[in-house]
Amino acid sequence: MMAKRPEPIQVVKQRRDAALGAIVSGVPYARFLGVTFDRRGDELTGILNFDENLIGNPFLPALHGGATAAFLELTSVITLSWSHHFPAIESGALDPEAMANGELPRMPKTIDFTVDYLRSGLPRDAYARATISRAGRRYASVHVEAWQDHHDKLYAQATGHFLMPSPSDNGGS
Repeated sequence: MMAKRPEPIQVVKQRRDAALGAIVSGVPYARFLGVTFDRRGDELTGILNFDENLIGNPFLPALHGGATAAFLELTSVITLSWSHHFPAIESGALDPEAMANGELPRMPKTIDFTVDYLRSGLPRDAYARATISRAGRRYASVHVEAWQDHHDKLYAQATGHFLMPSPSDNGGS
């Protein structure tokens, strides 16, 4: 009996990128803010692409605090969703094509989210990475950090708690 050959890496990458793209595009506010994600292996980096409409204080100029908070929360939710649904994406239980057509799995729901503004966000692209501190069947805790020019010079960070979708929630919104 022959062992099943592994999928070519390009097929795996395309499936993962399509699934991530579907998850992100399923959040209208991510599109509105211009948030995209870069995937390197299992690590996601959120990117808040600069737009003049994101400026809250034109005299400094500085990014609006609400845009920063939304960016941090979106990065947390997308990272949690990716982590939670990854096994189903890999096994084929979640089809990226069906996801792109609107059959999205349920997303984590925010319980609370606390943002620390460490310095003004400059008028340029921003980046964020979320770290899942705890992920159980019903509840998850996440810490997320945002920076612009240097990863070690954060301009904001946040901690959030989320209600996780039940394992039976493979579709819907």
